Amino acid sequence: MKPGSDIPEPILFNPLKHHLGYIREFTRFYVSQSNPDKNLFLRMLKHTGGSVMDIYSGTLACDAIGIEIMEYLVKNSLLEKEKFIEWTGRKPDDFQTVKLSDGSLWVIKYYAGGQRWVHIFPARMSPHSFRIKANTLRSAILYQVFIGKDFISEEGLNKARAIGSLSPVKDIFDAEAITSMIELIRG
Repeated sequence: MKPGSDIPEPILFNPLKHHLGYIREFTRFYVSQSNPDKNLFLRMLKHTGGSVMDIYSGTLACDAIGIEIMEYLVKNSLLEKEKFIEWTGRKPDDFQTVKLSDGSLWVIKYYAGGQRWVHIFPARMSPHSFRIKANTLRSAILYQVFIGKDFISEEGLNKARAIGSLSPVKDIFDAEAITSMIELIRG
């Protein structure tokens, strides 16, 4: 499972970092593997970044999001890179926001990194999204894939976090955000 592989170019979108439906599929895929490639899994998990992120929890699939963004770009004559840069700006803090059919808001930025130069992700405080720390997301995915027990314990969380080279949680109360994310992944 390669994140974002069904997103049309020139869009850059990391669903493992920004799409709850994809995160669920990714997790279920690895849970279903009898002997998952742990190194590949951990490399992919690093793509969730190192700080906080917004995760889209609405009903639009990844490809539908890509199609709606492409339609917006075509309709507004923004598929030429220079016109796009004029619209979004090129500085790290420059961006535009667009609304999709379900009312969700998406940030669109220029990314100077090759063929995928239209970087998209859910806007902060957007309808159908929530904010989470990267290590919370990683911990929840690690737990579900490698531990997977219904009853979430401090010991289980720490085993999962050790697999991802994350420091242990002090007690289960400190891990409330992780347990909430595990429940969201379980659907």
